[in-house]
Amino acid sequence: MNVFANCHYGVMGEVLFLISTHAIGMQLYQTHLVFPETSLSGHWVETTPFQSNQQPIMILGLVAVLFLVEKLNAELGTTPNLKHIVIGRCYNYITLINPSSRYDCEGIWREFEEAVVRRTPCSVRVKDYQRMFRATPQTLPCDKLLFWSKTHDLVHSYSAVTRRFWTLEDTLVGYMFNDLIWCGKEEKDRGFNFSACPEWSDCVNHPVYSLWKQASQNFAEAACGNITVILNGSIKDAFNRKSMFGGVELDSLNPRMVNHVNIKVVTNLEGPLIESCTEGSIVDLIKILQTRGFRWTCTDYDLTLMILQCMKNPKQYSCLTCADSLLNRKKPVL
Repeated sequence: MNVFANCHYGVMGEVLFLISTHAIGMQLYQTHLVFPETSLSGHWVETTPFQSNQQPIMILGLVAVLFLVEKLNAELGTTPNLKHIVIGRCYNYITLINPSSRYDCEGIWREFEEAVVRRTPCSVRVKDYQRMFRATPQTLPCDKLLFWSKTHDLVHSYSAVTRRFWTLEDTLVGYMFNDLIWCGKEEKDRGFNFSACPEWSDCVNHPVYSLWKQASQNFAEAACGNITVILNGSIKDAFNRKSMFGGVELDSLNPRMVNHVNIKVVTNLEGPLIESCTEGSIVDLIKILQTRGFRWTCTDYDLTLMILQCMKNPKQYSCLTCADSLLNRKKPVL
């Protein structure tokens, strides 16, 4: 099914929405002021034509660069200036983002630091962060929590533009530690390791994973009313039991607190369309929700999400087709 076949739905309201948010949306995607892209693959590289006798040298050079980049990425250490970033974000949060909140930012840092540096890099358990989480209690709004898996950039643009949702990264802990890396040294109580940290897959109790696991559990346990889940229909296993949503958050949702689980499946503009509400792993998610007594809805088409995608890639054929259908519709009689 063509997900853009219904692009005429709610035309006038969504066109006004598009006009009013276009500038904001382009800033979100082009300047990455909010929730910046950290993947190396997110950067475009321009190349120029080269002669045929240069090809072997260029190819070997490219292979070497890619090898070094992969090696460097695997050995990234604790984010430089971690203390200043975390404490600074905390003060920014309680001063500008949520000024009604009261937290001891310096105290939060001390509890976090103690949890990490007193253990070796692969032995920081979830419970080691308990004191830090006790210092960061937060009441979350009903009907606004937004969960996601493999849709990071689009979800946060959606949340920022609509201003109707809270993601985990909008909470204090999520905001403070978003996109950061940390680990201690092999020798306990020797501070943070700024040279190299293990991969998540190398540790049972990775210091970054343990913090996000507890933060995700707390976020899901606080959910009430209607919640929204946005999944990527362009990949296999859009719902994955090994993901943070599938492995932690879903099991922490309380059917007595959550009225509806609203699933939105979004695909890349260029495809492929692999999974949907009636196909693939999302069917498994729906079965789990039914078994646990949740009421649910599922849609393969959301116009707002499509418009956000088109603002980033306006020349995509599907966006041009949809725009033409909007322009060719009869104007309403006033």
